[in-house]
Amino acid sequence: MPRETFSRRALVAAGGCAVLLAACAAEAPRPAASPAAAPTIAIAPAPPARPAPAPAAAAPGPAAAAALNAPAALEVAVGYAERVRSLPAAELAQEVQRLGDNGYSPLRGIQLALALAQTRTAANTVRAQALLQRVQVDPGSEPQGLQPFARWLAAQLAEQRRSEEAAERQAQQLRDAQRRIDQLNERLEALRAIERSLPGPKPSAPAPHAPPSR
Repeated sequence: MPRETFSRRALVAAGGCAVLLAACAAEAPRPAASPAAAPTIAIAPAPPARPAPAPAAAAPGPAAAAALNAPAALEVAVGYAERVRSLPAAELAQEVQRLGDNGYSPLRGIQLALALAQTRTAANTVRAQALLQRVQVDPGSEPQGLQPFARWLAAQLAEQRRSEEAAERQAQQLRDAQRRIDQLNERLEALRAIERSLPGPKPSAPAPHAPPSR
């Protein structure tokens, strides 16, 4: 075969291969474009929750104010109890009259009960117990701090009254026994008087003297 013919065929074959490669390259699928990355949205952190404000403290009402003043009222009552113990009888009577004329209040009622209890009489003890009972059932706000003290004092007065009644019964028994002794003495003295008034026995006549025997 002549060289020109071989070279021409070689060129034709090379050109065909080039065309075939170009056609394959054209028909090859293109790689899919990568999806565009979604824009990143920065989310700011939520601010820390603030603590709820504490509710405002309510102003103390009359009952709370009285409870706050209860220790002071109790201190006054205890101090008065110490003072009234040393009062003589005349000043104690004046104190009872002064407190009785000034009207009722829980503190004044306890003070009057203390003064009455110092007189050591049954009538005043009963009156003091009535005052303390009134303080214990008082529905107002003032006596709330005084009611425990009133209950304790009422118990002390009840014990004192029982002791006074026992002492009175014993004294009455002694008076009754003394009266019976006096009555017996009077009867005995009456019997002695009757005995003294009775005539005594008459003296007998002397016997005649016998002459001596010889």
